[in-house]
Amino acid sequence: MVRRARKIDRVLAETYPDAACELDFDDPFQLLVVTVLSAQTTDRRVNAVRPTLFAAYPDPKAMAAAPREHLEQIVGPLGFFRAKTEALLKLSAALVERYDGEVPPRLEDLVTLPGVGRKTAFVVLGNAFGIPGITVDTHFGRLARRFGWTTETDPVKVEHAVAALFPKKDWTMLSHRVIWHGRRRCHAKKPACGACPVAKLCPSYGEGPTDPIVAAALVKTQGPA
Repeated sequence: MVRRARKIDRVLAETYPDAACELDFDDPFQLLVVTVLSAQTTDRRVNAVRPTLFAAYPDPKAMAAAPREHLEQIVGPLGFFRAKTEALLKLSAALVERYDGEVPPRLEDLVTLPGVGRKTAFVVLGNAFGIPGITVDTHFGRLARRFGWTTETDPVKVEHAVAALFPKKDWTMLSHRVIWHGRRRCHAKKPACGACPVAKLCPSYGEGPTDPIVAAALVKTQGPA
């Protein structure tokens, strides 16, 4: 299983050489905020509101003091704007109160912040601080099961099972590649099996169309709009 898993990762690395976090950010605070905002919406929509959001509230102190109505107006296009506004206000206040307005570079600290779970914490650690982590979102969990890396459905159990198959230094890039593959080819309802670079290595080959022409029409050139 380890050899096959690492071969899949190598093929995905060749297929997606530009794989990276699809959220735009300039610093750890921005990445933390946009990752929280990305729940139940797309990265592209979050990227669209990011310039306005951080022009008005560039740091935790400013965001913690933001008028709720103005913050709601900015994040409104993302949906669930009241809940997301509340999350940003509480998160920013906690950063100011507990960490002097700095994003802590430790998993143990990050997951104590309002609205921050392991998935969000690993996005920040891996991409803002260079600390390896496995980001188990819906795409990663789905593909980990399709690839036969685990049968677990609990994100933490998936994370630990996959971590055992790969060197720690590879965890962050592995996460990007798998998520990119899930967004572009290995879709939830109709994976593009006939246009998949890891088809020969995948025990779930055939869940989607295997005809190359039919499958090619399902391939997306970028993440979801």
